[in-house]
Amino acid sequence: MSEPPLTIQPIYADRATAQTFADARTMVNAYLARFGERAGASLEALDASGYTLVKKGSATVGINVLEDHGVLLFVAPVMPVPKLSPVALEALYRRLLELSFLTTSDAAFAVDGDHDEVVVRALRRLSGLDYEEFEDLLETVGKVADEWDDVLRAEFGTK
Repeated sequence: MSEPPLTIQPIYADRATAQTFADARTMVNAYLARFGERAGASLEALDASGYTLVKKGSATVGINVLEDHGVLLFVAPVMPVPKLSPVALEALYRRLLELSFLTTSDAAFAVDGDHDEVVVRALRRLSGLDYEEFEDLLETVGKVADEWDDVLRAEFGTK
């Protein structure tokens, strides 16, 4: 006799406060409101597609709730992929990989092919996400993009 398939329901609850949420969007909207209160800023809630923007220094961090995939995606544009010689482009990609090894903490540099942009991104499973993780990822992505956008533009000749 075979066992029925195991179904695991996502957990949308904050460990620190024990607050539970009906779904991922409600949880992330609560975290956005809490982050805004702590930062003394009014932040936009997620739109109908599960997306919003948060300004961090010179960086703008897009927050995407991708419920179909069960993940939360933070993305901050850094610069357009520059038109460089193949050797110079290889040097850019190597630099991004080296920076992603340790410099970016939980985030990483990536290339958004649809927009031909260098970005900083972090991805986290939605289930079990607590506020401290949300705040840390948002701060990290914003800080890395803010710190490296001007440096990489200067280094690779884009303005």
